[in-house]
Amino acid sequence: MAHMTSRPSRVLTVGFDLDMTLIDSRPGIHACYLALSERTGTYIDADLAITRLGPPLAEELVNWFPADQVAAMADVYREMYPTHAIAATRAMAGAHEAIAAVQAAGGRAIVVTAKYEPNAKLHLKHLGIAADAVVGDLWAERKAEALREYGAGVYVGDHTGDVRGARSADALSVAVATGPCDAEELRTAGADVVLADLTAFPAWLAEYRA
Repeated sequence: MAHMTSRPSRVLTVGFDLDMTLIDSRPGIHACYLALSERTGTYIDADLAITRLGPPLAEELVNWFPADQVAAMADVYREMYPTHAIAATRAMAGAHEAIAAVQAAGGRAIVVTAKYEPNAKLHLKHLGIAADAVVGDLWAERKAEALREYGAGVYVGDHTGDVRGARSADALSVAVATGPCDAEELRTAGADVVLADLTAFPAWLAEYRA
């Protein structure tokens, strides 16, 4: 059964995930993993790593480094990230229009992501995606912390972890099948709405608000 929530009674606030929802960061992350591999002398299968974006960085690094080195390697990766990942990343189809649709309706569009917040902000600035707020370092159910703080009634994401975050915040879960989870996985996880990509979001939002 769909997870039903009431529509926001005051300001419309819509949360968006970042990687594979608003941005296609695969080329940049791929380049950063290769650079980390070269710097540390540790093999990292970058092709594989970019097929499972979404969870926190540490959950990927533990596949390549001993557990007691993961925190230090995460710091190195984040330091290298602006050099290798920002310019190579592009906006997902419909990303600018989705943010604009929320703001044109008088609402706030916020980004809630597991990505390191300073790097998330660099991506948005580089691509000209004008979110009203950005909150990083939150994954799955913990995304509900920011969604509740900002009063988000809708959360848009590409991963089953995003669905869990929306449900934990009692927000409507709008999933886009542009990341590692296909439409059926997203529905099974409890998404209320599944869109092929963000190009369908403005029309959905108009219908939702009607």
